Amino acid sequence: MKQIQVGIIGYGLSGQVFHGPFLKASTHYNVRFIYARDPVKKALAKADFPEAEVVGDVNLLFSADRLDLIVICTPNVEHYKLARSALESGKHVIVEKPFTVTSEEAKSLISLAKESNLNLSVYHNRRFDGDFLTLKAILKDDTLGRIVSFESHFDRFRPAFKENSWKEDALPGSGILYDLGSHLIDQALCLFGLPQELYATLSRDRMGVVDDAFEVILYYPQLKVTLKASNLIKEPTPRFALYGTTGAFVKYGLDPQEDALRAGKLPLLPDWGKENEDSWGILNTLEDRRPIPTQPGCYDDFYQRFYLSLISNAPLPVSADDALMVIQLIEAAIKSNQTKGRVSLADY
Repeated sequence: MKQIQVGIIGYGLSGQVFHGPFLKASTHYNVRFIYARDPVKKALAKADFPEAEVVGDVNLLFSADRLDLIVICTPNVEHYKLARSALESGKHVIVEKPFTVTSEEAKSLISLAKESNLNLSVYHNRRFDGDFLTLKAILKDDTLGRIVSFESHFDRFRPAFKENSWKEDALPGSGILYDLGSHLIDQALCLFGLPQELYATLSRDRMGVVDDAFEVILYYPQLKVTLKASNLIKEPTPRFALYGTTGAFVKYGLDPQEDALRAGKLPLLPDWGKENEDSWGILNTLEDRRPIPTQPGCYDDFYQRFYLSLISNAPLPVSADDALMVIQLIEAAIKSNQTKGRVSLADY
């Protein structure tokens, strides 16, 4: 069994919580290098991966022999430059979402990866949320008839700004649309494909320097999809609300994997990703009204599928083309907010 030699660029929340645990838990990967500048993050990286070389010069990863894969966990504005350097050095690449700041940057990386015969994927981990997998199963079963409306929320209550957070600084790719919007847009595209039109509003409800709330509406021939996120929602809203001609499915609460990872748990537990019954969604149809067990979440599937793509040319867990479409819709949302009108997606 070939073991993939890995380098991680950046060891903040993304590297520590969303990537490191899965690389550590899998026998398919071996983390050899970690790039970090902050002394605290360097110490955390060394504690998590004692055998890895923790370095302060990112070029050491690009020039390293026998390094197969580079995982990029840096602020969004750095994704393009680092991914390009990694591909040019002959390494496969996983980029934390969102893919890039602009669609032109994304297209450039896709072309380079294809020319170099290298795998390039983006970590849209919310495809592997248990509630999203449950939602997909309900749609596949045609339980609710023809779907006429879908709402997806990622709301929270954070009236104060986070200290030392680049996501709330006036940088390209910062703000809630790039941060949480990329999740919601990717999930909507997975469920329903490319819409015909888009309308969006962005706001700075906390009077900061970047958007901290949005509403993006996707228009399909017989379906309206509403995507919303805010930092000033004190009362819980449904995570998903799906309405069809024969019923509805409504689900509250977030997938438990992130909380488990933040608590330092590794994805090796037998009940990994399982949700408590009191958080199950409600399916209400013409026949009955009942709770639906949430499928276990499985972020580890991303790295398992990426491994299979390397050794057997299996499909990537998230294609770079899919991630490009997310960036294109983010750009369309920004344009819609600026023009205060709908944007046609016919040419996307």
